[in-house]
Amino acid sequence: MNSSIIKIPKIEDPRGNLSVIEKDVLPFEMKRVYYLYDVPSGAERGGHSHKEQQEFLVALSGSFDVILNDGKEEKTVTLNKPFEGLLIANGIWRELKNFSSGAVCLVVASDVFEEADYIRDFEEFKRSLV
Repeated sequence: MNSSIIKIPKIEDPRGNLSVIEKDVLPFEMKRVYYLYDVPSGAERGGHSHKEQQEFLVALSGSFDVILNDGKEEKTVTLNKPFEGLLIANGIWRELKNFSSGAVCLVVASDVFEEADYIRDFEEFKRSLV
């Protein structure tokens, strides 16, 4: 499956740690950054795939599960560390579930929002793989 955990450089300091996403941390140029927060208990986010766009997800606070599906295999990745994130290639279905109270999900994307890049129906996603 085309996804991987990437460590974000961490500068440790007794006054508080600092992590930076710049230069060669990601294999793409950042074109969009957004974040999810105040997700109600039991709510789910995601539920789509991208035709071209890649994304990098980081749990800035709290935790959540990312369910990934490439049409052949499904796996769950739990994000709960602000110094590592999940790189998701295009062509991977993703769902975000089990948000802890106070969880914040940062998303760094390889492109600006373009509705035509989304596949929002799982059956259509599976047909696109053939």
